[in-house]
Amino acid sequence: MMTFCIVLVCVLAVLGVFYLVISHDYRDAVVPVPDKADTARNPYIVPTGRTMVVAHRLGGGISPENTLMALKNCVEIEALPVDIFEFDVHLTKDGQLILLHDETFDRTSNAEEAFGRKGVLPHEKTYEELQVLNLGEHFKTASGDTPYKGLRGADIPPDLHVARLRDVFAYFRDRKSYGFVIEIKDGKALGRRAADELYAALREYDMLPRVVVGTFHGEITAYMEETYPDMLRSAGIREVAGFYFSSLFGIRHKPDHYHFDALQIPTNDYVFQLGTSRLVNYAHKYNIAVQYWTINDPAEVRRLASIGADAIMSDHPEMASRELRG
Repeated sequence: MMTFCIVLVCVLAVLGVFYLVISHDYRDAVVPVPDKADTARNPYIVPTGRTMVVAHRLGGGISPENTLMALKNCVEIEALPVDIFEFDVHLTKDGQLILLHDETFDRTSNAEEAFGRKGVLPHEKTYEELQVLNLGEHFKTASGDTPYKGLRGADIPPDLHVARLRDVFAYFRDRKSYGFVIEIKDGKALGRRAADELYAALREYDMLPRVVVGTFHGEITAYMEETYPDMLRSAGIREVAGFYFSSLFGIRHKPDHYHFDALQIPTNDYVFQLGTSRLVNYAHKYNIAVQYWTINDPAEVRRLASIGADAIMSDHPEMASRELRG
């Protein structure tokens, strides 16, 4: 019993020290200000005080997410100072990459009504079959209104139909000042096909230097690394974990140790507090940009900018722009 108590005390002591190491206050106290960043090698690393605004899901807090309407709203209507657009892609039955965050369209559209059941996956339908959907069906404005609910057929605005990746790239062909963050949502064989299609579109539209590609599927990260080394990509989950502990203990690596170009991370969603200047400074030493998601709190936008964040993804880019640009 005495041995067990000693072991328990030791374990609790180690956990206590570990908590202090990863806690918000401790790590911010260690490195309270950002170092000067070298912006010459990576276009997504920005000078201190110039944090970029990323319209998450194309600005899904302003207009229906991942739609051409949301995109056009940021570019043409609100004329927001957005630097980067973020969206997610899935592969359809006929091999088209379409914009969608969830596994299904149930949350955002009339999919259950249109297809007669819940849970229809994008790869079960062709692009044309998906055009029956109204992607504004469940969208609510800040005042709680549902301006697009119930629209069907010809009454659905064209830019509220399911959009293809190539529709987005065609729209931005002559709007060259914007960058992009694209997440591949499919995994396994479907995800590899999605990566192939994405790379082909990047080459066709001359988008390789403008797009950082990410995924939560480790096998797709490995596939992209091996097959498309010239494609800019963000770190996978395991890479983020390894990077965090390397930054925590100040481990030195060779300059080309890391093969990703950006960290696209939350601040503290996964216990570890990733929103610190120490992590940002460490990333910049290895030519890695740091982009945080999904930040909808004005105070957190300002805090992340103060620690040297390169980009902040928000559903409300108008708010982020106001906080960062004044």
